[in-house]
Amino acid sequence: MKKIIELTKTLFNKYKEIIMYGIMGVLTTIVNIIVFAICEKIIGINALVSNVIAWIVSVIFAYITNKLFVFESKSFKKEILIKEIISFTSARIFSLLLEEVIIYVMIDIMNINSLIVKVFSNIVVIVVNYILSKLVIFKKKDK
Repeated sequence: MKKIIELTKTLFNKYKEIIMYGIMGVLTTIVNIIVFAICEKIIGINALVSNVIAWIVSVIFAYITNKLFVFESKSFKKEILIKEIISFTSARIFSLLLEEVIIYVMIDIMNINSLIVKVFSNIVVIVVNYILSKLVIFKKKDK
């Protein structure tokens, strides 16, 4: 049992960033889908508008969780926060536009169920956002 615990710790430490990104990505996706469903299904807002509202809420959630728990960006200096927020939001705008295209094509043109499309588009967005966050936004600085 001790060896299993040690192996688990070793693997977690080796893949911590990816594991934490996955966990936070799932939580962000849940936030996104719940807000989307409330807006579209309960309030009756158009799918594209509901997606934008869900995007805004989930981007705020994702920035905070990515900064603190995934990429462990510890600086709270004003200039660094501003740079991170602008970079993070810009990358997310790109992925929002990608998601909007997916939603428009698959829901409005192909007439696929909106929640199925929303889940699919979130998977695409998670992958794109990880790459942008890792390589651009929270890139580790060489010492």
